[in-house]
Amino acid sequence: MATLKGGEFLIKEIPANEIFSIEELNEEQKMLRDSAKEFIDREVVPQRERFEKKDYAFTEETMRKLGEMGMLGIAVPEEYGGLGMGFVTTMLACDYLSGTTGSLATAYGAHTGIGTLPIVLYGTEEQKKKYLPDLATGTKFGAYCLTEPDAGSDANSGKTRAKLSEDGKHYIINGQKMWISNAGFADTFTLFAKIDDDKNITGFVINRSELENPESLTFGEEEHKLGIRASSTRQVFFNDMKVPVENLLGERNNGFKIALNALNVGRIKLAAACLDAQRRILNHSIQYSNERKQFGVSISTFGAIRKKLAEMATGVFVSEAGSYRAAKNVQDKIDELVAGGMDHQAAELKGVEEFAVECSILKVFVSDLAQHTADEGIQVYGGMGFSEDTPMEAAWRDSRISRIYEGTNEINRLLAVGMLIKRAMKGELDLLSPAMAISKELMGIPSFEVPDYSAFMSEEKAIIANLKKVFLMVSGAALQKYMMDIEKQQHLLLNASEILNQIYMAESAVLRAEKHFSPDSVEAAMAQLNLYKAVEKIIVAAKEGIISFAEGDEQRMMLSGLRRFTKYTNHPNVVALTEKVAAHYIEKGAY
Repeated sequence: MATLKGGEFLIKEIPANEIFSIEELNEEQKMLRDSAKEFIDREVVPQRERFEKKDYAFTEETMRKLGEMGMLGIAVPEEYGGLGMGFVTTMLACDYLSGTTGSLATAYGAHTGIGTLPIVLYGTEEQKKKYLPDLATGTKFGAYCLTEPDAGSDANSGKTRAKLSEDGKHYIINGQKMWISNAGFADTFTLFAKIDDDKNITGFVINRSELENPESLTFGEEEHKLGIRASSTRQVFFNDMKVPVENLLGERNNGFKIALNALNVGRIKLAAACLDAQRRILNHSIQYSNERKQFGVSISTFGAIRKKLAEMATGVFVSEAGSYRAAKNVQDKIDELVAGGMDHQAAELKGVEEFAVECSILKVFVSDLAQHTADEGIQVYGGMGFSEDTPMEAAWRDSRISRIYEGTNEINRLLAVGMLIKRAMKGELDLLSPAMAISKELMGIPSFEVPDYSAFMSEEKAIIANLKKVFLMVSGAALQKYMMDIEKQQHLLLNASEILNQIYMAESAVLRAEKHFSPDSVEAAMAQLNLYKAVEKIIVAAKEGIISFAEGDEQRMMLSGLRRFTKYTNHPNVVALTEKVAAHYIEKGAY
């Protein structure tokens, strides 16, 4: 059976048995998860203050311990000293190691992701043998030098330059990079520079300890940041730094592609890195609300607090559903390509690239939600939440960077819709035929038959199918109007992105609930609660889009279509669902 294409969820009905969720972890994955959780609870949670007091040495020490456990080499093939585990397992490790402090989450993510993966994916055999064993074991740490003062999202506009030496044996590199995670203790640096007047940047990899002139690589002071305080973040300066020609990574002029693919992986991993943070914030909030007494009773008995806790729990459930669904899609694609004879290195690149749309959706949705969850955590704690004596204040500060990392959420919203449009234009994804079918449907007379929704989640799935029609209706009409100028309509693309994100995540939650839980379960209640909220957000985004570019009869027809496609036959009792979720977790005492 051919695997799903990236973005294809928009035009296909996805059966519940075809999605993967965290309930399906195998024994090896459960052991790894438990080991990661036990390490964090033992080594990191009691030392939370050291991270907040900018103890960079402690971050490095903790990373070394993770290296000794094998946690830094999960995605590195066995022949280069790693564990060679699949994509879902790498997501799982990232999830459960990243939840307590953003400082460790950043150090871990920067090292295992952008610090190591470009070498795994683009390195020559010699480069992989040289660099990967040390990175996999934590003998050396990695850093990734892309961002410059005038080149952030526009990475290709960097001013760092490389020039071939007269003897042809070295590239001489000059320039400056900023916001470089792990710079203070890294030895292996992946960096990007333009060779001469090339159009695109080129990648290079070096070990700081092997430089001919150690003074050719210098560093600024540690940055003082809102959050992730014990994550080493410095400027990096290259001053006539000599890099052997064999250290060029990938092909000349191909650095932009390396950077983009590293960011695609980084985006889905960033979603994973926000999951356990949400769980822990929720658990602290439940525990505090059960213990805190006001007016003679626990504040967890108050409806306003219960609503917050229910929505926080729902957010965790939905975030998990989308993240692990997409991770398994990537894994399946990699396996399919390898089975077809493709080299594993190339297959991994193609697998992640295939689901770049989903990676961007997850990055935006889960990082937005993580910040909101931290904000609500402070609110549950009240005045105590604002104090450094509780974990909420640091969680809120740490979560803020997630919306900026791996391309800002605004860039990722535009990217997701832009990639879909490009795939449609290239004929890789047929969005045009269903969009035209919806135009015809709008011209026809709607059916007044009441469907049979007796099967579990049948109405929810029918609503999701209609929400996909909303996306195709709005984006199809906008594309018809603006054609190649659509990329300039950023307001409109942001509206389309909101619709896209809500569809993917709502569908993920509904299918997870259908596959693994019963109709009267709390998980079903969370899927239904989230879908109701998703419909409301889609109505707002779609209406704003429609009235901004359509006029007269076309506008009236599309607004009528929006009402038709967002209509419930049986409205869920939102208050009852909320109360069901709250009661379950308050009694349980944790997620």
